Amino acid sequence: MYKGYLIDLDGTIYRGSEPIPAGRRFVEHLQERKIPFLFLTNNTTKTPATVADRLANEFSIHVRPEAVYTATLATIDYMNDAAKGKKVFVIGEPGLIEPILSAGYVWEEEQPDYVVVGLDTAVTYEHFVTATLAIQKGATFIGTNPDKNIPTERGLLPGAGSVIAMVEAATQQKAIYIGKPEAIIMEKAVEILGMEKSEVLMVGDNYTTDILAGINNEIDSLLVLSGFTQKEDVPTLPVPPTYLVESLDEWHFDEN
Repeated sequence: MYKGYLIDLDGTIYRGSEPIPAGRRFVEHLQERKIPFLFLTNNTTKTPATVADRLANEFSIHVRPEAVYTATLATIDYMNDAAKGKKVFVIGEPGLIEPILSAGYVWEEEQPDYVVVGLDTAVTYEHFVTATLAIQKGATFIGTNPDKNIPTERGLLPGAGSVIAMVEAATQQKAIYIGKPEAIIMEKAVEILGMEKSEVLMVGDNYTTDILAGINNEIDSLLVLSGFTQKEDVPTLPVPPTYLVESLDEWHFDEN
């Protein structure tokens, strides 16, 4: 039996503003069995407290903010470990900027130690100019997550990966990516659980982020067909997930 779970949110626990009842039951089963878990999300626009409030108010899922590990927190942990300095310039929304500044980093536009780029729906050309020049001067270039698109009711909108790609094109440098499926967020999440990779299961609906996060980092994975990756996609997946279910209700904790 797996001792810990890493769980995606959108498409796994809920779908936009629509609850996925099997997702709530899945979490409740974990809580009843006192099995540790972390919600693992690439979303940098919301703080863990905001995510926890939304889970409670909209989906009747009650967890502490500490049960939510975002690409923002993983970015801060990465910078703390790198210990290059405390000056930073950020392209992103308050859910990214405020936690970074609260962690002791100081805003600097001319010569920052780090340039962090994430999703920013109000980004301007001047933001790109500032980021580009700072990276050219030697700032470490960090991309919060590689998601090129965000699925919405309007269709696939530009995601953080699209914003980061513009800075990569302007600087001719590749960003250091933090979020799923990269190793940085996965290593930190497993460390927070205090477990070995072999004891943990990654659960999600998106093959290119959630499941590859498991496959690329030697963590077993459970693909649930409740969101991004569809049933007709499964035969063409290059490497299959460890487990596949159409609903999280199909998962039997006592047998796995």
